[in-house]
Amino acid sequence: MNASDAPTARQHGAMEFSEPPVDLDAVRGYRLARVREQLVRNDYAAALLFDPVNTRYASDATNMQLWCAHYETRCVFVPAEGPVVLFDYGNQPHLAEGLPTVDEYRRMPSFYYFTAGPRGGEFAGRFAAEIADLVAVHGGGNRRLAVDRLSHEGIRPLLSRGLSIHDGQAVLEQARAIKSPGELALIRVAIDACQAAMSAMRAALEPGITENALWSRLHQVNIERGGEWIETRLLCSGPRTNPWFRECSMRVIDDGDLVAFDTDLIGPYGYCADISRTWRCGDGRPSDAQRRLYAHAVEQIEANIGVLAAGKTFEEVSRSAWVIPDAYRANRYSSLIHGVGLADEYPSIKHVDDLAARGYPGTVEAGMTLCVESYIGAEGGTEGVKLEEQVLVTETGIERLSDYPFENDWL
Repeated sequence: MNASDAPTARQHGAMEFSEPPVDLDAVRGYRLARVREQLVRNDYAAALLFDPVNTRYASDATNMQLWCAHYETRCVFVPAEGPVVLFDYGNQPHLAEGLPTVDEYRRMPSFYYFTAGPRGGEFAGRFAAEIADLVAVHGGGNRRLAVDRLSHEGIRPLLSRGLSIHDGQAVLEQARAIKSPGELALIRVAIDACQAAMSAMRAALEPGITENALWSRLHQVNIERGGEWIETRLLCSGPRTNPWFRECSMRVIDDGDLVAFDTDLIGPYGYCADISRTWRCGDGRPSDAQRRLYAHAVEQIEANIGVLAAGKTFEEVSRSAWVIPDAYRANRYSSLIHGVGLADEYPSIKHVDDLAARGYPGTVEAGMTLCVESYIGAEGGTEGVKLEEQVLVTETGIERLSDYPFENDWL
């Protein structure tokens, strides 16, 4: 590590006992600039962000992320020009100390029912008055405010003060789509933690272990390495692998069962490692039916990585993707390819069969980090295979970010 790359005092906060691989302040500055670029592009005075992933992206200030995900108790006000204001749960300014992306700390006048009861409207009015004042002072006459998500109780008083409310989620999804070199370094740390956790799962996979017990290994190693949480519980075994999207249970995994999972892991520094693998429990060889499913899934992954390139439209990718055999089409995964950063994010590239109903326009760009998906399981079948690779789009090609091995001896 060069002297210029060494962590500064202000970089120590939630990660104060770790040494980041890059200058975190540079990552923070890049992300805030991306948000402001989108605000200017859309002619918004400011963004008001409640989603913890968005507040993390804009400010890197964290506080009880999952708890705050279901209470409107914490948000960040980001003007196109002017000071960033963090509204936080309680009065804990030490949680934002040293963050160059936070200019002012305020206690949130929370108005959700649990804390406010029937006085929610009163407290929402106080909050709206503060936001309207910030827009008036820093908006230069612009009253257009982008909000990512807010209840009716919070929106009504903002509207009553003459603010024009717009879609803040679109602003943040577009901002988050293109990663800086610093972000990519942090993503690699998250993937390293995830793949170490997957190795711990693999070592624990023996007949007689429950799905939940196996899944717990992923959590344990992630937390040990500075990770934060796991978004889903997508692990299943044997007949529960078809159709997909069953969450893990107390089912005992038997010898010969396929075991499929999707990590959806929020690792160190808040970045997501979204990788899927399917294994076989026990020392025996897979059946011919299991091998056929697996071979199709690998073929789909490899083919669809091969069609990705900077400059291609989403529709071009969809139309040139691997053709799913008829037997597996009904149970196909919900998207062909999707973005990933601090969580799953824009874009979501659809299967060609879904373009008319759910597709939307867009272009693959260098700097996007994407997950290439496959689920192969026949409708009415007894087992299925889930695979997923995380990749980076560059100007010259595709770089794999995940490299946990496939079961190549099955092919």
